[in-house]
Amino acid sequence: MQVQDIKSLFLKHKEPNLFHRYITNKHIEPLLNNLENHIEIKTVGKSVLNNSIYGLKIGEGNKRILMWSQMHGNESTTTKALFDLLNTFLNKNGHLKHVLKACTLYIIPILNPDGAEAYTRVNANNVDLNRDAQNLSQPESRVLRTVFESFKPHFCYNLHGQRTIFSAGTVNKSATVSFLAPAQDEACTITSNRKIAMEVIGVMNDILQKIIPNQVGVYDDAFNLNCVGDTFQNENIPTILFEAGHYKNDYEREITRELIYISYISSLSYISNNIVTGHHYESYFKIPENEKCFHDIIIRNAKVANDSNEKMNDIAIQYQEKLINGKIEFIPKIEKIEKLNSLYGHKEIDAKGFEVFGMDNQLVKINYENVFVIINNDKIALLSK
Repeated sequence: MQVQDIKSLFLKHKEPNLFHRYITNKHIEPLLNNLENHIEIKTVGKSVLNNSIYGLKIGEGNKRILMWSQMHGNESTTTKALFDLLNTFLNKNGHLKHVLKACTLYIIPILNPDGAEAYTRVNANNVDLNRDAQNLSQPESRVLRTVFESFKPHFCYNLHGQRTIFSAGTVNKSATVSFLAPAQDEACTITSNRKIAMEVIGVMNDILQKIIPNQVGVYDDAFNLNCVGDTFQNENIPTILFEAGHYKNDYEREITRELIYISYISSLSYISNNIVTGHHYESYFKIPENEKCFHDIIIRNAKVANDSNEKMNDIAIQYQEKLINGKIEFIPKIEKIEKLNSLYGHKEIDAKGFEVFGMDNQLVKINYENVFVIINNDKIALLSK
């Protein structure tokens, strides 16, 4: 499918009831009620706090694909795109009929409902489920493992979100979407099933480059068997990590949502229409590795008092995502005051040699939090509207 065709499908099928960053069971359950007459929906387990974990099954094909999202509760972009995808599947025009004919998908939209509700990475026992693949100490981990063993997937889609700090390489390009074909041994051997995952990632990268050139990255493939993706890869199931990242001024992750949707459709169409052998894996290695080259804001050329001397420095500000009254608020916090020549800001402000004050009329310091600063008597907003 061509890019414009997929973009058109997204506009028609974007789920209007899911938006911004805070997505919980309360948001998806009404949607599941609307879908239950069309697809198979089950409660496949319960979380630590006894919240339901849902499993959705759709399609009739022999190629089985397992997809799970919000293993980390505060990573919701891929969940929004899953419901956009489901809406597309159910369209009577049958734009994705070829996928459902060739494939059967099993989708867990929110694996960590307690973390989703609290807007935390970890579950209610303060455990990172993506480090629990071997111990299986948590009920959510055991649910995923049970589904994996009973469904017996041919492909796994491990769906995540990433922070705004990542760049695609060491250049001034945000890693808006990132991927990984996880390692399956300490030597990071390029095995046959890793090649299959790499080939599919290459297909997604090809189409994304037409939309966000040089803004796709891959993660370091250092092996950790406690990670779910590494475990499933180790068991010879081609596994793909998806990371929904930052696009300029898109803190609600709505542009990234569309890019993830495009990634879903392009990869599922490719799997549906081809026998994926891994022979075309080489393009994976053309994707730059993620680096930590960004801050949300950098104030350049600020006068900073240092003992009795004055010098020019840069000020790095990172947004803290906080759940306040059922909505995610972005609170700017100063993390560094130093020369940041090798780093970039998604927003940059030139202090032009003036001092930077807080709203208390004191020079700003590390850990200062506020939505404004004062430079040369001008009140400067730190939040993008």
